[in-house]
Order: sequence, then structure tokens, then C-alpha cells
Amino acid sequence: MNGIKKSLKLRTAEILLAFFILLSGNWLAFHSGSFIVNFNTVGFSLVSSVQEGVANVFGFGKRIIMAVHDVVLLEKEYKALTEKLKDYEYMQRNNTEIRKENERLREQLQFATELEYRNIAAQIIGRNPDNLYSGITIGKGSRSGIRKGMPVIAIQNGNIGVVGKVVKVGLSTSLVMPVYDSKCNISSRIQNTRDIGIISGSGSYDSPLMLNYIRKRVLDDFNHGDLVVTSGENDNYMKDIPIGRISKITVLDYDSSLQIEIDPVIDFMRLETVLVVDHKYGNDRPKIENSAKEGAE
Repeated sequence: MNGIKKSLKLRTAEILLAFFILLSGNWLAFHSGSFIVNFNTVGFSLVSSVQEGVANVFGFGKRIIMAVHDVVLLEKEYKALTEKLKDYEYMQRNNTEIRKENERLREQLQFATELEYRNIAAQIIGRNPDNLYSGITIGKGSRSGIRKGMPVIAIQNGNIGVVGKVVKVGLSTSLVMPVYDSKCNISSRIQNTRDIGIISGSGSYDSPLMLNYIRKRVLDDFNHGDLVVTSGENDNYMKDIPIGRISKITVLDYDSSLQIEIDPVIDFMRLETVLVVDHKYGNDRPKIENSAKEGAE
């Protein structure tokens, strides 16, 4: 029993000693503030880490939003620039077309003033669908002085050529029968040899014209590419207006005449304006050579 009591007393003393040591340590720690500092440091580090993470998340999100915003702006700018480019290209095409049109009109006006006969400029406004472009409608009629039977010519790429003749006249429109019409016949000559024949159409703008009644014995006097012009006979067309060039010569045993094909000098599918000529009267238009040169400069 005595041994047990001594053991209990010893343990009680040890516990009390440990308690007082801990109590003294805590008192010293709180007295020096070391616990408070450690707690604040740990708390500050934890809060700072959390704040840094939140800031990184919000920063990343902000950068994404700004990037999307920049992409949207770039897309709008791209579309705006694309539209401006289209407008610029359209203006360039228009300017080019206007310049070409001015050149064509200047060329035609120059020729119209130099032509010795009175003439009326007219725009092609339609083609007759009943006979595969055989009839050409122009936007001038009797109000402008056009009469039935008047010859129609044109200047195209610097080349003067016969288009046809007026067959119907209204107040403000007229119908022209072109040289390629199967009913059209024009007295003509080979320019070099002055041999006379009759030009007739084949009914289609993309088929050659036919020059008939040229004798076989003059075959060696002309060549492919020779120009065929109006003869000026029968008072239907003025003299020496180009019609076309010889493209093919065929000799037929049973015929005393040659079969000659002619390519028209006028490209009818690109023809836009014509001159209707009143060859009964002289040209009373003032010359515009100086003003045309000034305009060209």
C-alpha cells in the first residue's frame, strides 16, 4: 500500500510539473506575442493564396472576353473593308466602261461630222426574236427625220461598215434590215479590181455573206482578205462603204460565176449604236476636230 501511495504521489507531482511548464510556456508565448504573429502570418498566406487564385481566374476570364471582343471588332472591320473593296472595284469597272463608252461616242461623233451626208445617230434598243436577230430596232423614228429605205452604217473599232437599211419607221423607233438578212441584196464591188456583184445575206449574223455574179476569168485578179465595198449604184447606198472581206472562194464547174464568201467588217453582236444616213442631203454639222482633240487631251 505504501508503495502504491508513493507511486501516485510521484505521478501527481510529474503531472503538476508538466502542467506548470505548459502554463509557463503559454504565458511566455502570449506575453511575447509569438502566437498572434504566427496566426496572422498563416492567415495572411492563406487569404493571399485564395485572392491570387481568384484574381488569376478573373484575369483569365477577362482576357477571354477581351479576345472575343477583339475578334468581333476585327470581323466587323473585315466586312467593312470587304464592302469598300467591292464598291471600289465597282467604281473602277464603271469608270472603265464610261471611258470606253466616251471613246466610242467620240469616235462616232468625229466620223458623223466628217461624213459628207446628213446622218442621224441612233441606239440599238432591240432585235427581232421572230427571225433570229434578223431585225434590228433603233431608238429613232420619223420625229428624228428617219425615212424608209435610208442606209444604215456604223463605225466599230475604227472600222466603217454597212449595217443595213431602214425597212419600217415609227414615230420614235425604226426597224433596220441588216446585211445578213436573207432578203437583203446590195450592189457591191471588189475594191481592188472594181468587179461588180451582188452581196446577199444567209439569214444569220454568224454566217458569211455571199458575193454573187463575179466572173471566173477574174479569179487571178483578187485574193482572200480583199475588201468588198458598196458600188453606189441603184441609189440605195453611198459609194465605197466597206461591207466585208473575202474569206472563201469556190469554183463550180456548172456555174460561170464564182461562189465567194464574205466576212462582214461589223461585229453585229457587239454593235450598240448606228448612223442612219440621209444621202439625199449634204452634212451641215459643224466640224468638231479641235474640240475632239481637246477632249482627248
